[in-house]
Amino acid sequence: MTAKLRESALVAAAISAGFAAFTAVTIWAEGVMPVIINHTTNLWGVQVWYDLLIAVMIALLFVVPRARKVNMMVPVWVLFVASTASIGLLAMVARLFWLEQRGESAAAASDPAKSS
Repeated sequence: MTAKLRESALVAAAISAGFAAFTAVTIWAEGVMPVIINHTTNLWGVQVWYDLLIAVMIALLFVVPRARKVNMMVPVWVLFVASTASIGLLAMVARLFWLEQRGESAAAASDPAKSS
């Protein structure tokens, strides 16, 4: 399980970094206003906006309890997710997976019976 969590943390971190880089290039090339225009021009834009918000909220419902168990600073992470959506959510999940993996490694080291 440890290797799987470590790989998952790396995948989530890589996707977050890649999407953040793509977003930075998009903002540099086109600015921020097209986002507002895209989400307010017609009902499809509004639907996509609501869909994004609902998906992020559902994901947070599953992630936040696990994040609390590993002592993540949940309010700070939720603000980061609220301001960056998928970029922050993927970074939060990467951190969560890394902390969970670290906790499993520490538990296995302190209990030799689990490692056999």
